[in-house]
Amino acid sequence: MSISDPLICDVLVVGSGASGLAAAVTAAQLNLDVIVVEKEPQLGGTSAWSGGWLWIPRNPLAIADGIVEDLEQSRIYLRHELRSEVLDPRVETFLEQGPKMIDFFQGHTEVQFFSGSKMPDFHASEGYAKGGRSVCAQPFDGRRLGLWINKLRRPLDVISLAGMGIAGGADLNHFLNARQSPSSLLYAGKRLLRHARDLLFHGRGLHLVNGNALVARLLKSALDRQVRLLTDTPVRELLRDGERVLGARVESAGRLIEIRARRGVVLACGGFPHDQQRIARLFRHAPNGTEHLSAAPKGNTGDGLRLGESVGACVASDLTHAAAWAPVSRVPREDGGFSGFPHLMERAKPGFIAVRQNGQRFVNEADSYHDFMCALFEATGPREAPVSWLICDHRTQRRYGLGWSKPFPFPTTKYVREGYLIKAPTLVELARQCGIDAQQLEETVSAFNLGAELGHDPLFQRGESLYNRAQGEVLHGPNPSLGSLRRGPFYAVKLVPGSLGTFAGLNTDASARALDEHGAPIPGLFAVGNDMNSIMNGHYPSGGITLGPGMTFGYIAAKVLAGQAIDGNQPVNMTLSKAEKIAGADERTRSDQEHPTGVCNETYQ
Repeated sequence: MSISDPLICDVLVVGSGASGLAAAVTAAQLNLDVIVVEKEPQLGGTSAWSGGWLWIPRNPLAIADGIVEDLEQSRIYLRHELRSEVLDPRVETFLEQGPKMIDFFQGHTEVQFFSGSKMPDFHASEGYAKGGRSVCAQPFDGRRLGLWINKLRRPLDVISLAGMGIAGGADLNHFLNARQSPSSLLYAGKRLLRHARDLLFHGRGLHLVNGNALVARLLKSALDRQVRLLTDTPVRELLRDGERVLGARVESAGRLIEIRARRGVVLACGGFPHDQQRIARLFRHAPNGTEHLSAAPKGNTGDGLRLGESVGACVASDLTHAAAWAPVSRVPREDGGFSGFPHLMERAKPGFIAVRQNGQRFVNEADSYHDFMCALFEATGPREAPVSWLICDHRTQRRYGLGWSKPFPFPTTKYVREGYLIKAPTLVELARQCGIDAQQLEETVSAFNLGAELGHDPLFQRGESLYNRAQGEVLHGPNPSLGSLRRGPFYAVKLVPGSLGTFAGLNTDASARALDEHGAPIPGLFAVGNDMNSIMNGHYPSGGITLGPGMTFGYIAAKVLAGQAIDGNQPVNMTLSKAEKIAGADERTRSDQEHPTGVCNETYQ
């Protein structure tokens, strides 16, 4: 394999999700020369498939909405949720710097948010908020990326509508209510027509929402600041001089290239959701590493953690939970494999229940995806597989869909034929096909129906919390999350253990610097996003606790790399000598001539 002349930069970011791009954009805004390398053909990682929500208490959008809370309220909530009286110093830094991060991006970049003033925390425990701690990326017109739109990862196909992303809240409600409301029907029709036009002329949707919009906004901001973005460029090893990390050796188009980073390297590779060896070590339910089906992109195979370990960094193994658990169903692919459909939305709608093989419910179906799986793990015996079935009647499937099977007007025939969706005229026959205790299932549904029609769930209190109600159906009463299952045919999909991403990552300090086995920073090495060990210690207190800390610590890492102080501490000395600056400028000039700025993998073809 041939070796090309080195590239020179100030900061090398490995990975192109929201956390990595946040670090890149911030560093570039602070006048540092930045290169981002991504091993996949497209940019965005898991972030491009996400809901695009960030959990940032005391954020400026909430304050503008009149929601002002004391910092101590967030601390109280996190102490309770993380089961610790003493918070990790990184949590304190996150709470202080998160609002500043939002201010920075809104004031200096294309990244713009809207407020989640009505988005409650997951749990109504002490210190929780009824809203105001979340923000989400505003929709973005993909045309503004020019040809770079082709490098943006598309929305997850199994949950999108022909590749069209649908945002939560009003956008989703219009689609769900299109049969009941003329205005919603008109809205949905316009969205579909626009998407069809985009597919015809551009080959993909250009009205970007959710995480796709967040990544697009970060990508546009990076391009505006001359960040060099290299796709199809996996990192083969980190470069060191003694203890200090100096850059990386990457591969592109059959050639090895050294990228020398004068300030440091930021690992942002998305954790290890598809690293079977590490899964086998850290996931109790997956002793072979194959019993887990993550909804994250297949390319997230733990590269950042392995790179960190190769230079002395350590991966945490003591978290309460090693991943952000989610129930997923197996969607068959044409190559014979499976994709994971994450069941995030429909479980909380009226008309759904979840049961195990014994035909009994085990959870409040409207609770968070992480809580759903924690309950399933707890209910599963030592010799049982942690699987369950999500069940609904015909009316409910036609209104909301069930997993990969779409609602009206899409027929269910395809999903039944491919073995994904189980369909039967009666509950007894449905139970037989699924291997569920039929008598117990009938008793479970009968008891559930009685409570649902009264608006009460005596077994799990479903629909009583503010979060449950927010996830339910606002037009449905008396309880927006409870509805009976009466009218056949009945449908079911099998839910298996999955995740949206991983929590266990490289140990870091409050400046996002990777730490060695003695707790000392490794010079020149930073980790953010899911490559950083979760500041929530393996708990899931609210939606957005991945992207919120991820972008905040990407912002912090960039400030540290630029030599700026964090929380009043003395800045890390990243200053270059005059001779180094001159030498670097000369090398950059040669590098730019040989490898033009702003081109992706075509640079090395």
